[in-house]
Amino acid sequence: MIAGLTMRHVKTRHIGRYIFAALVALNMIGAARTAAAQATAPAASAHQPSPAAILLAKQILNLKHVQDMFQPLVRGVVIKTRDQFMQTNFMWAKDLNEIADNLQKQYAARGSELIDQAARIYASHFTEQELKDMLTFYQSPLGQKVIVEEPKALDETMANAGKWADNLSLEVIDSMRAEMKKRGHDI
Repeated sequence: MIAGLTMRHVKTRHIGRYIFAALVALNMIGAARTAAAQATAPAASAHQPSPAAILLAKQILNLKHVQDMFQPLVRGVVIKTRDQFMQTNFMWAKDLNEIADNLQKQYAARGSELIDQAARIYASHFTEQELKDMLTFYQSPLGQKVIVEEPKALDETMANAGKWADNLSLEVIDSMRAEMKKRGHDI
């Protein structure tokens, strides 16, 4: 027993955090895929943005460092592909790692495609004047503070949500065990 918990509780406690992290990652990948699909398909409900609106949106996205969010996607795709080949023959690890390193460098610039697509999507949801107002805000001292502090607040929120999910997981385990015990099962 560790602090009143069995090893099963300790292991299960982390499951909620892993599931939550996986859901967040899948949501980010899904959002990127949705952005890419919407950029190639004509927008039905959103208006077609002007080149000026797209430029404004791109400036806003650059100020907000959105490229930092997309940058790991290229690496993730390369690593996932490397790992698929690695399952075929782990003896290829040295070569696959070298190739993966080279491909990450080769494809790194492709992340800018996502920025361009995101800017078009962003600009299709706001008028040119709204984009100008947002750019002015993000260039202001408060806007700069939002850019710096909001990711920290979101990280803390996500960490808190992970702890919350871990605690909820323990409660659910205890409740499920209690209900199963009522039905004659000892788990």
